[in-house]
Amino acid sequence: MLLAHLTRRRLEREAAALLRRRRVAASPCAPLQTVEDGRGRSRQLLNFGSNDYLGLASHPVIAAALAEGAQRWGAGSGASHLVTGHSLAHARLEGELARLLSPWVPDAAALLFCSGFMANLALLTTLGDGEAAIFADKLNHASLVDGGLLAAARMRRYPHGRLDLLDAMLRDCEQPIRLIVTDAVFSMDGDIAPLPALLELAERHDAWLIIDDAHGFGVLGPNGEGALAHYDLSSTRLIYMGTLGKAAGVAGAFVAAHPAIVDALVQSGRSYIYTTAMPPALAHALSASLKLITGEEGASRRRQLATLTAALRDRLSGLIARDPGRGWQLADSATPIQPLIVGDNAAALALASTLDAAGLWVPAIRPPTVPANTARLRITLSAAHTLDDVERLSTTLAACRPGGNGHA
Repeated sequence: MLLAHLTRRRLEREAAALLRRRRVAASPCAPLQTVEDGRGRSRQLLNFGSNDYLGLASHPVIAAALAEGAQRWGAGSGASHLVTGHSLAHARLEGELARLLSPWVPDAAALLFCSGFMANLALLTTLGDGEAAIFADKLNHASLVDGGLLAAARMRRYPHGRLDLLDAMLRDCEQPIRLIVTDAVFSMDGDIAPLPALLELAERHDAWLIIDDAHGFGVLGPNGEGALAHYDLSSTRLIYMGTLGKAAGVAGAFVAAHPAIVDALVQSGRSYIYTTAMPPALAHALSASLKLITGEEGASRRRQLATLTAALRDRLSGLIARDPGRGWQLADSATPIQPLIVGDNAAALALASTLDAAGLWVPAIRPPTVPANTARLRITLSAAHTLDDVERLSTTLAACRPGGNGHA
């Protein structure tokens, strides 16, 4: 019965153009990546789908630091942080992250996690107890949604960006603890949350603001410190989560917050307590990554990223204006996430397939990851791309015809 049920569900997904498939990369993460086709053949694709925004995933300095860390610390941590797995490499990295965020999260302590998903689960289930209420943007990442659903607190979701409705929800809230939860950069749209206005609401309604800066850390801010530095916000009411597998180029995540909040995560955060610590070698490599992000090379890479983003937006905006009959829309985004909204699921898949045939790897994103009828190509840029890469993508898209097959 179970296998028949799963087969039926798969066929339904396939009929709705919602079937997911994995691809096998046969070379390191980079703009030009070798991909296997499953039949023993491989080819190179120009990758516009990764979250390696600064192009650090294959950086030789970080790779060397990872190798050095493995030589010093071995391949694994051996246990959870609270048993025997918390190494000096972890402790040093937590201290570096706390110091980096302390101008915006006063007296911050930092805590490492194996992934952003685990960090968000720990945050919301630990802080969202029976005395709390959670207020979440409807376009928040799945990890924030799932964390809210698992929490004992009641979760209320407000329409994306509707701070007037959030204000009314907070005004009517009778719970003594109020948690506002938002992505900083929304991963499928690329827009940046109005964090100053959200913090003002938090202060007015005696609430705390939890910020998931997975796609802002390393990219935003004068030295890549993230969305808080971008807006120059500082408050003890801020609870910050950043990931280390996107712009930082390695893996893992961290929470930076008041020491009492970090201690609560250590005491009660199940996705922190009951999992093996990340390998110390990764923490060692991440210390090297932080130096690059906050140094001159990081600044240079962010300038390159801004140049590429402006160039792509200019070309795609012009294409859409010249041929509005395509029905495409370019999302309003100033970040390296540049979604091209197609609408229909099958049309988005066909367009991605056409680009693939031309040697371009651009993922098609469909519901439930995005709302119904907003299937899109999620174009992401890396500082390792060139203007020629952007021109190639733009020219290929210009040759594509709208409609059911998307073929050039």
